[in-house]
Amino acid sequence: MKHLYLWSLSALLALTGCATTETGGPNTPAAGDTPKTSSAPHTPSYPSGPLSPISAANLQGNGAVTSLAVPEDLWDRIRRGFAMPDLENDLVSNQEQWYASRPDYIQRMTARSSKYMFHIVEELERRGMPTELALLPYIESAYNPQAVSSAKAAGMWQFMPATGTYFDLKQNMFRDDRRDVLASTRAALDYLQKLYNMFGDWHLALAAYNWGEGSVGRALARNQKQGLGGAYTDLSMPDETRNYVPKLQAVKNIIAHPERFQAELPLIENHPYFQAVTLDRDIDTAQVAEMAGVTMDELKSLNPSFNRPVIFKAGTPQVLLPWDNANVFRRNLQAHEKGQYASWTVWTVPSTMTVATAAGMVGMSENDLRAVNNIPPRMMVKGGSALMVPRSAAVKQDVSSHLADNAHIALTPEVVTRRTTVKARKGDTVARVAQRYRVTAAQVADWNDVGVKSAFKVGHQVVLYMPVRVGAAPAARGGQAARGSRSSTAKRPAVRQTATQKAPSKRSTSTTKKKR
Repeated sequence: MKHLYLWSLSALLALTGCATTETGGPNTPAAGDTPKTSSAPHTPSYPSGPLSPISAANLQGNGAVTSLAVPEDLWDRIRRGFAMPDLENDLVSNQEQWYASRPDYIQRMTARSSKYMFHIVEELERRGMPTELALLPYIESAYNPQAVSSAKAAGMWQFMPATGTYFDLKQNMFRDDRRDVLASTRAALDYLQKLYNMFGDWHLALAAYNWGEGSVGRALARNQKQGLGGAYTDLSMPDETRNYVPKLQAVKNIIAHPERFQAELPLIENHPYFQAVTLDRDIDTAQVAEMAGVTMDELKSLNPSFNRPVIFKAGTPQVLLPWDNANVFRRNLQAHEKGQYASWTVWTVPSTMTVATAAGMVGMSENDLRAVNNIPPRMMVKGGSALMVPRSAAVKQDVSSHLADNAHIALTPEVVTRRTTVKARKGDTVARVAQRYRVTAAQVADWNDVGVKSAFKVGHQVVLYMPVRVGAAPAARGGQAARGSRSSTAKRPAVRQTATQKAPSKRSTSTTKKKR
């Protein structure tokens, strides 16, 4: 018995020595020590005093217990991630009534969001951001990635052109990343995080997203100077911004408790709707749809940034497809015999020319070239512009990344000539008439079949072919002519030369259309 007692006492002393800790904790280096890198092995610490029970407040900051059950659907998952403080005022009530009185509208926009919501929630959770932000596109665009505002903001997150450029959203003749599901979501969450870090308050961050960070900053400075509060509801702001957060709060309340507002939310499963497929060559959008077994409308809804009939892999290396169809596309792409997938390429215009001239050089009709490149009537194409043209079998190279990211079309109005006759004045010579109408003496002489140094009799009908910018004549009549401008053609009798008419000229340049 005595031996057993001594053995127990020795064991107790040994355990007490193992539990002894150093003051300062395991992450505090001793004096003169170099802080260790994260690769150093972790040293556990043990409490030196008696243990006490863990209270409910120690489990979670808000006193709630995190559910371990799998969310029933994506709506349930979103509700669990709500983390913004609630806003309660009359503006919120008004917005709740507005949405609740339009059940068809709620049904349409929530159904539309079902394709994109899972991806956005995943990104928010990965960044540790409130899931209320997944509802923000309802306020911005009703979850329509093709939406364009009167101020030219585009996409479901409604980026202005300059802001989109700042957040690396490409906007060129082939695509507009402000509409891209992945790129615009990345940029929007980057921007919202930036604003939250600036203001430290989600309501102020949302106000800045709508109104601009500079405007919110100035409003806060004014309030501080006047001794007023710095909360969202304390600021003086435009009506649109004042109702912005209440709109989001109203939608949040409806999503949180749809039964209170007699709202029916469509089932959105808690799994991805789409997946990205990497492209290894240029390919027509119609061929993607065919090989994936989807309609063009479905393809466009997931890839709304595409605005041409071909996808250039150098600029857009992946395409989004419904989950099951993506696997079908991969199989068909592998089984497809090697060859050309794209029937379109890009041609750089060598010099400024008419659309008809460009069409003849690439083997297209003028109407087709205008349609595929969105060239309006009566416009010429400037040199250096990039045009979408048919790709022949001889073209083996895909479009370069430089062209795919930087291609643009520069247009200039066409200039036409009008045959005009004016009466010669006393003392008029070829040179004087040319000076008056801002043409050369050689042109006047050529048009009238006289010498450069010739003079005209008083009243003689002098023939002129004056360049007139298409579409500018009405403005000249209403503006310059009214002010009595001598350069205005409004007072000159003009007869447009028809296609069968020939100018009385020995030169081949007196056609109805000329380069500017």
